[in-house]
Formats: sequence, structure tokens, C-alpha cells
Amino acid sequence: MANALIELKGVGKSFRSADGSQRAVLEDVDFTLHEGEIVALLGQSGSGKSTLLRLMAGLISADKGDVQYRGQPVYGPTRGVSMVFQSFALFPWLTVQQNVELGLEARGVAQEEREKRAEDAIELIGLSGFNGALPRELSGGMRQRVGIARALVVEPDILLMDEAFSALDVLTGEQLRDDMLELWESKQTPMKGILVVSHNIEEAVLMADRVLIFASDPGRVRAELRISLPRPRNPESVEVRSLIDEVYALMTARARAGRTTEGVHELPLAYRLPEADVSRMESLLELLSEPPFNGRADLPALGEETELTDDELLPLAEALQLLGLAQVAHGDIAITPLGHRYVQAENTMRQEIFGQQLLTHVPLAAHIRHSLEQTESGELPEQAFLKLLRESLDQEEAERVLQVAIEWGRYGEVYEYGFHTGLIALPEPDDDEEEKTETPAES
Repeated sequence: MANALIELKGVGKSFRSADGSQRAVLEDVDFTLHEGEIVALLGQSGSGKSTLLRLMAGLISADKGDVQYRGQPVYGPTRGVSMVFQSFALFPWLTVQQNVELGLEARGVAQEEREKRAEDAIELIGLSGFNGALPRELSGGMRQRVGIARALVVEPDILLMDEAFSALDVLTGEQLRDDMLELWESKQTPMKGILVVSHNIEEAVLMADRVLIFASDPGRVRAELRISLPRPRNPESVEVRSLIDEVYALMTARARAGRTTEGVHELPLAYRLPEADVSRMESLLELLSEPPFNGRADLPALGEETELTDDELLPLAEALQLLGLAQVAHGDIAITPLGHRYVQAENTMRQEIFGQQLLTHVPLAAHIRHSLEQTESGELPEQAFLKLLRESLDQEEAERVLQVAIEWGRYGEVYEYGFHTGLIALPEPDDDEEEKTETPAES
């Protein structure tokens, strides 16, 4: 095995929650980036992937374990490590040349040398002639090239890429990815290793020598897939499609982790509910039920048919499985008998099925409904449930999870929500139910 560039042993990191408690973001993370390899890191949002990159770059320190760069402890920003961010992170008032020179200026490099090195980096990344342009005058792809040039100009050993292509349109992202791989293979830079955080499974398979699957709450490496195919890799080849299927299977295994052999969910109250819109879930079910799928589909093929990204498709698949409307296994999704009933049902029956499954399989929704039933008014402020979720999640994630639970509960008529008051309440009985409850009393 080649020499270790970055090595993490038993690394843990916690942050203080809004209520003052410590929340573990990373726990017992072991990872080594070796010379000459590209590693891709996949996992859901909020799993700690970006925190991991910042630990490696020395921007933050670990609470537990060791972080080493070339055998030496990392105590602060590491000169041999550069980062490329999703948001480009350019200074809008500086030209391309000035943005690229920033890292060199911070290191005290003389003006003449930094100008020459910045010009070389700009040419290397394909932006010659744009040295004097401002970021607002560039396309998204060009702005990201500036970010990459700024990272490469300091001649790093290691390049950390945090969702570097996800803010770009598909074609621009693919072109920039191919250019980066060509740069890597040509050895025109001193780079010895690349770590790519991504949501795009195909991108990870096409780029990486190893793909790591990150688990959440707290973040840790859950699975690893080694890829020995030479680059460049044909995305349509049997070998690549097979690897993509394998990664999909590893990724969707997370959705099944809370299910016992009897099929009963044992999910925590603060389970990170997937970001899945009900209408899109229904559309996906309806599409699955029709030819050519007829109830079962390969997830990569379904993604191509629907033009959904992995970051959109996987949460929908997880949500459908969570509610018992589909099963996900080995990278395939299949409609359950209940899912077929759901597709064939009218809207009122769909809402009834959805509500029943929500109360059965989502502990947070069941807790909200039970709490409302215990109050005289039948309503509670959303802050009561946010406070509970913040014991396990940060503020932003707690708000997101509660919002998903509210939207699902509203559709299933499990409870209602007042957008102006912030109150969650039991649904008002309809006229038929009121008549049923009044008739025995009148008789």
C-alpha cells in the first residue's frame, strides 16, 4: 500500500446544540488517504462529511482520536492540503487573477512569483484570457474553475473537493470532472491524493479508486467499495453500471437499517426523515406501477427515466419504504401489495392509507398525534417538538425533520398546522363524523 497522506484514527467531533448539550457529529472515524488515489465519500446531508473535510484541512480540531498528515499531528491549517467548495467562495470585488493569488499572498510569496504561479494555474485550468475578469462576469463553471485554480496554485499534496460540481448544470459538471481527471492522470500538478465529497453515485464511480459510504447520527464510515477499473471509465459499460448498482445497494441499505426481521421499525424519535414530497412519492409509485417497470425497477434506470438526481431519488425511495409502500433491496425498488392498493385508490383512500402508515412507521408523527390527544385544546406549539428534536439534531436539521413530519401528517390528516400561529392541532372532524357522534346522544 502506498504511503499515507492523511490518516484518521478513532476520530470524534461534537458541537454544542442550541440547548447547550453536546451533539456528536462524528464518532470513531477511521480513514486513510494514500498516495496516488482518489477517494469518494457518499452520504446523506448532515452526516458530517463536510466536518470531516475541515478536520483534514486543519480548519477545526477533533475532540477525540488522531488526525495526521504525513505522520505528523494536525494542529491547524495544513500547508499541503487545499479545499474546493460547492459555493465557489470567490471574493466578488477581486479579479480572477487576484482571487487565485490570495493563498500565495497569505503565505508571504513575493508579488512577482505569485503573479507567475497564478497565471500558470489559470492557464492549467483552462481560463487563459480571463485573468482580469470579475466573478460576476463568469459562468458558474468558470467560477468553479477559478476556485480550483486557487486551490492548485499553492501546489498541495491533497485536494479536498466538497460537492465541487453539484452547483453546476449537468453538462458543465461532467466537463469539469473530466478535466480534473485528465489533470490528475497527466501529473501536471504535485497532487498526490484527492478526496471528493459527492451526492452523485455515477460521479463517484467514474472518479474514485475507493467509494466510502458514510452513516449518520453520528457520522462514521459504514461501507467501502474498491474500484480497480482503469480511467477514463465509460459510464455506459457493463462494469461501471454494475458498480453503480452496487453503490446504490450500499446506499439504500441505510434505509433498511431500522427494520427488524419481523418487519417492525425501531427508529428513534429524531430519525432523519428523508426530504420527500408527497406528490413526488405518488408520481414515482404511479410510474413504477406502469410499463415498462410493472412494479419493479433498477434504481439507476429509474433515475434515468425520471431525470431525478441521486440526491432526489434516494430520499423518495427511502420514504416509500419507510411507509411500507415499496421495498428497496440490492439497488432495486419494488411496489408492495399495499403500494399497489395505494396507486389504485381514490384520493381520500390514499390519504387514509398514508395516515395509517405514518402513525405505524414514523415514531415522530405518532408522538405528535399522541401528545395532541393528551391536551384539552388538541393543539401544541411546534416549538415543543423542535426542543425535543434538538436534543439529537442541530437547529437546522431539527426544523427540516419537523417540517417533513408536518407535511406528511397534514396530507394523511393525522394533524393540522397553522402557518401563522405555529400550532400543530388535531384535525377538525368532518360533518359525517359529527353526525355519527351526535346521533346516539339524540336518540
